Amino acid sequence: MDVVISSITDTNGIRVLELAAVDGAALPSYEAGAHIDVTLGNGLVRQYFLCCREPSSAGYRIAVKREAGSRGGSAWLHDMARTGSVLSIGPPRNAFALAPQAGMHLLFAGGIGITPILSMAYTLLRRKQPFRLACYVRDEASLAFSTELRASPLAPYVEVFCGLGPQDTAASIGKLLAAAPANDSHAYVCGPAAFMDAVTAQAEARFGASALHKESFGAVPASGTSEQPFVLRLSRTQCDIAIPAGRSALACLQDAGINIDSSCEVGVCGTCRTAVLDGVPDHQGSLLSAQERKANNCFLPCVSRPLTPVLVIDL
Repeated sequence: MDVVISSITDTNGIRVLELAAVDGAALPSYEAGAHIDVTLGNGLVRQYFLCCREPSSAGYRIAVKREAGSRGGSAWLHDMARTGSVLSIGPPRNAFALAPQAGMHLLFAGGIGITPILSMAYTLLRRKQPFRLACYVRDEASLAFSTELRASPLAPYVEVFCGLGPQDTAASIGKLLAAAPANDSHAYVCGPAAFMDAVTAQAEARFGASALHKESFGAVPASGTSEQPFVLRLSRTQCDIAIPAGRSALACLQDAGINIDSSCEVGVCGTCRTAVLDGVPDHQGSLLSAQERKANNCFLPCVSRPLTPVLVIDL
């Protein structure tokens, strides 16, 4: 569907864009934690979380940080997008939803990871459910949505940590987790990989894996298997495709003329998710849950490789 950028706000390298349907029609409904695929003017497709104060069919809001190593996503939105520009978007998808009920919801946001977390905070406020929001940023100037976070009604629930090193970050996370009931709390985290790892390790230890919810903005670093060649066997056509070291399975499939949908290419959206029939995947990316990784019945060809010499997939 086509949307028009109705307003743009730039603050400290973060661009906030308000989107509305070109024809004025209602946009699809969604819940906190949802993201949309955005097709940019340069043809790239990127995923952005919806970070509205209240889910509304009247318009969407996304926030984009200018990334120094941008492959054309954030750079295009910062340099080329203008008020009145038309973008194509997909319907909202949610793999990062709030638990329906909990004695305490602990929200952890690292940097621009505040985008889905902000929507969660507003939702919990409306539901009158107990929550705490911890924001971790390099400095005060790096805090996205500072005005909203520092003002009522969110301010009493928000704590901001600036410039902490790894040890102090881990200590503050542990303190927040320890203050919540161990058997009736859920933790949510979004942000850089190292930050998410710090929250994940402690939250799983205290609450259990099923009470941890996470999402990230980039690929999880690949393990050493990324340099190992392997064979991708397509079960339907009985075709073998050799995947050399340093190339993704997705790229090789596309080179071979295999039509497979893809979008983010960093393992966060799930568009290229493919069923595995035999072999053991080395899961990368951040989309799959712990249970899905353990089941080993699917993989993300944009970032994942196998632990076995041959991986048989349902294509």
